Amino acid sequence: MSQPFTAIATLIAKAGQQDVLEQHLRALLEPTRAEAGCGQYDLHQDLANPLAFYMIEKWSSDEALQAHDASAHIQSFRARASDFLEHFELKRLRNLA
Repeated sequence: MSQPFTAIATLIAKAGQQDVLEQHLRALLEPTRAEAGCGQYDLHQDLANPLAFYMIEKWSSDEALQAHDASAHIQSFRARASDFLEHFELKRLRNLA
């Protein structure tokens, strides 16, 4: 089993679609926070660029994140994301101090 880690997901809405993206991201919060291995799943919006959202995540293992990625709520989000999502990137971080 892998070590715990932090992840930062960057999600950029298509022009004029930030409210739609925010609504979809908010819908992911409760079911994701209830998942085994999820220690944190917090949504943030960039103050300088309202199209940019960040999900700050803490996972107990790679396996927990893989289970999250395979979950019904994430699969449903991905199926509709091309309508409102311009860009997605996930960075995995190791805590040093």
